[in-house]
Amino acid sequence: MRGYIQVYTGSGKGKTTAAFGLALRAAGAGLKVYIGQFLKKGSYSELNSINKLKEFIKIEQFGAKHLITEKIREEDKELARRGFERIKKIIFSGEYDVVILDEVNIALYYKLLSEEELIEVIKKRPSHTEIVLTGRYASSQIIKIADLVTEMKQIKHYFSKGVKARRGIEK
Repeated sequence: MRGYIQVYTGSGKGKTTAAFGLALRAAGAGLKVYIGQFLKKGSYSELNSINKLKEFIKIEQFGAKHLITEKIREEDKELARRGFERIKKIIFSGEYDVVILDEVNIALYYKLLSEEELIEVIKKRPSHTEIVLTGRYASSQIIKIADLVTEMKQIKHYFSKGVKARRGIEK
């Protein structure tokens, strides 16, 4: 099976959720999935589900416990760099059929990673490896190399009415 490049981007809700849905589908078909989460650290409800499928899906986080704002910390850069080194090993191992780089577009946007280096890794990956890139602000270069691009567009969201993230729905 040939692996393609998928991008889930845009300002709307559902990018990570779509990637996790793909991971679930792949695991159900007996494929091996690796999820590397940039800029995330902590416990989310989807991690509880993924842990029940650890025979098929492995997940690692490469972020600090604080949110990224316009002020990037050295810790953020170092965690992203270490995460990318790990993901390169994962991709080139050929062990995984699907590799999801969750929030990598944000890491690129904040220049925590080299876009040129990521593109080079994607181009040299084993041919069977499906790569999924999520996060807002996918660049024109990332969109150009992708085989599938989905933009989540926010039309309406209850957060604007003060609704906090709900366990099992947003977190």
